[in-house]
Amino acid sequence: MPTYIVSAPANRLTTQMKQRIASRITESHSDATGAQGFFAQVIFREIAEGDHFLGGSPLKADHIYVHGHIRAGRAADQKRRLLDAIVNVIVDAAATERRYVWIYLSELPPSQMVEYGQVLPEPGSEGEWLESLSAEDRAYLLGIE
Repeated sequence: MPTYIVSAPANRLTTQMKQRIASRITESHSDATGAQGFFAQVIFREIAEGDHFLGGSPLKADHIYVHGHIRAGRAADQKRRLLDAIVNVIVDAAATERRYVWIYLSELPPSQMVEYGQVLPEPGSEGEWLESLSAEDRAYLLGIE
């Protein structure tokens, strides 16, 4: 359900950093929202030198951006906990300063999202949604965690 796209300068994040970031963003999302971890995906994008501008000038800093697409319907305090947790994940895993971490959460109505071939449930209805899937699909999803 949530998709987190982590963008950083090319070659900035090692494989180990990416693994740690992906695992901890997944944990942070689950902790903040109560959703199961198999719903979260993390995608890494590298930004080539000269492809990122800030204020019209080429960026020369260590910025790492996270753009999270999440289902609408979460409480403000859940989203704040999630943002705080992700900042801490990036600072720790990437060994960077807080000022270089920028995060944006975008909310999408669940009725406008399809994952695993199914329209997504409203927040809090994940268990019922999971039970509505075929036994094969449930086994697949539960096997991801």
